[in-house]
Amino acid sequence: MQIQVNTDHNIEGHESLTIHVSAVVKSALARVSSHVTRVEVHLSDENGAKSRKDAKRCVMEARLEKRQPLAVTCHAETVHQAVQGTVEKLIRMIESVLDRQHDHALHSSDLSKL
Repeated sequence: MQIQVNTDHNIEGHESLTIHVSAVVKSALARVSSHVTRVEVHLSDENGAKSRKDAKRCVMEARLEKRQPLAVTCHAETVHQAVQGTVEKLIRMIESVLDRQHDHALHSSDLSKL
């Protein structure tokens, strides 16, 4: 699974941030990593120099094998909170997609026995 981290001009994209975000994503998606080919993380500060709650935005797009990409977004007060909130949404979405596929496969298998 490849992980790509992108930042806007308002967020300093230091190597330590990239390492941290990659570790969070890898850890959270460990159970489904065999189905995920790539995750793109986009971090931005929507207010720049102005201070406002929930100004940090994280968008994650996961590419699953043989499926359309899945994307989720979270706004938070800090970059770390935004990343955590987004990865939690992403894992729920991926698991839901995989569960539906599994349920569909079981249902199709049951119908073929008739």
